[in-house]
Amino acid sequence: MTAATTRDRILEALKAVLVRDGSTAVTLEAVAAEAGVSKGGLLYHFRSKEALLDGLLQQLDGESLALLERAADEPQGAARVYLEASIPESDEERALHWSILAALRAADGSEGASTRALREVFDRWGRRLRAAIEDPVMAEMVRLVGDGIFLNAMLGIPPADPAVHRAVIERLMAALPDRPPAD
Repeated sequence: MTAATTRDRILEALKAVLVRDGSTAVTLEAVAAEAGVSKGGLLYHFRSKEALLDGLLQQLDGESLALLERAADEPQGAARVYLEASIPESDEERALHWSILAALRAADGSEGASTRALREVFDRWGRRLRAAIEDPVMAEMVRLVGDGIFLNAMLGIPPADPAVHRAVIERLMAALPDRPPAD
């Protein structure tokens, strides 16, 4: 097994512990056990609990940036990608949701690095939406609808019929002016 694969497996284990048990359950021992590695193996990749959480935040940032890059290539850019990513259908979108949920659990309402990193991810999307959508009210509507769909998914609230979700997105997209996304 390569170092990158082991590192990724450890980060996936961290997410599992955070989502299942909350931030107070995160110990190096718990994450190592979840990942199926020794504590020494975990320490090889992450020297401390803080380094482990930093690794999660870096992964979240990378996943978010990958979606932002995809937004530049999509028709109707950031708005469509943001709304569609709110309903995770691809592995990339599911990974982002899982990372955000884990980071939310790591933050536990504090004003630490996890909270700041999450704010940056959402602020970056807000800036991209405002740059891509000329009308600031419409940009905010897209953001709020995407956030609401995302929150429902995160809380496990039964989603609306998929056809209704799709219709919500398409109606909102139809209301946007045809304008290429800004970089």
